Amino acid sequence: MIHATAVIEASAKLGNNVKVGPFCYIGHDVVIGDDCILESHVAIKGPSTIGKGNHFFQFSSIGEACQDKKYKGEATELIVGDYNVFREGCSVHRGTVQDQGKTMIGSHNLFMNTTHIAHDCVIGSHTIFASGAQAAGHVHVGDWAILGGMTGVHQFVQIGPHSFCGGGSIVLKDVPPYLMVHGAPCVPAGINTEGLKRRGYSSEALLEIRRAYKEVYRKGLTVAEALAALEEKAALVPELKVFTDFIANASRGIVR
Repeated sequence: MIHATAVIEASAKLGNNVKVGPFCYIGHDVVIGDDCILESHVAIKGPSTIGKGNHFFQFSSIGEACQDKKYKGEATELIVGDYNVFREGCSVHRGTVQDQGKTMIGSHNLFMNTTHIAHDCVIGSHTIFASGAQAAGHVHVGDWAILGGMTGVHQFVQIGPHSFCGGGSIVLKDVPPYLMVHGAPCVPAGINTEGLKRRGYSSEALLEIRRAYKEVYRKGLTVAEALAALEEKAALVPELKVFTDFIANASRGIVR
């Protein structure tokens, strides 16, 4: 299960049925859960806690010290959930003390080749980062969000759940839940209707989400005016309240 050329530091802890391929390195204070697979030339450094069933392909670099110039070697960490896939050349960095001190990734995510998750990011579950997608420091990405190939996300931006960023998007503002965006810088392109249908959203919920999109993006209202117009309906439709709450709390402002 562990190749003879792999290097595993004494303080690392491996669960049951972990497979470690040729020329891998597992550093100090790394905990790896059951049934994980490390293909060849994978480096995982700590402090990092990795859940079960994760699959790391060759040349992925996980839990490395971040590239923030303020970082001075403080004891920060990376926390990864279960059943994620990290394809070739993927890089994930630990957090900084200027934020919460940790980078966190949920479960069932797919990070395609050469994707990057920077320090202090919080990534939900069931997301897809297509090839070359890059999240700068302090980025938050909600569940089921998709970032197309070569998408670049500015630091501190929040990507809402069930949203879709088209390939090559440059994301400078927060992307509300359910939206499709594209371009550089990105602009709204409607609701991710097909994705929501696949995840079981009712036709009634989809109708209310579409109506809310028109209030925010088609009627020439300010954000405050649109939220006021949606307040009563959002109190009755939970899916819509996710949308309005995100916009109300968007610290960087939303894509317009």
